[in-house]
Amino acid sequence: MPPTPTFTISELSREFSITPRTIRFYEDRGLIAPTRTDARQRVYSQRDRTRLKLTLRGKRLGLSLAEVRELVDMYESPADNAAQLRRFLDVLGAHRVRYERQLRDLGETLAEIDEHERRARALLDECSRTTPKAHAR
Repeated sequence: MPPTPTFTISELSREFSITPRTIRFYEDRGLIAPTRTDARQRVYSQRDRTRLKLTLRGKRLGLSLAEVRELVDMYESPADNAAQLRRFLDVLGAHRVRYERQLRDLGETLAEIDEHERRARALLDECSRTTPKAHAR
């Protein structure tokens, strides 16, 4: 049986384009748990690599670290996968609602900005039509 692959913090940092400090942060939060060599160097297992990958994916989706941890822990549990999938769908649904609301708010804000820009341009055009007369004196 081939040996299980292990990774250094530098290797994971390069692979996922994150800093070692980010990896240590996730370690401090209990999302990954590397072993230590006699020289106190961190050694990350395939399990740690997978958990880090899932953590980063969850963060990209806008999940909190608590949500990420819950889902990652469920991913590893021997329990029914359906419970994990239902919980994942619940979390994603809540985030979808929030992002859709933010998108609507952004759309309304952009429409207001468009209106302010239109008014400001109209006022500027009006000023430029009247300003040359004042300088002609």
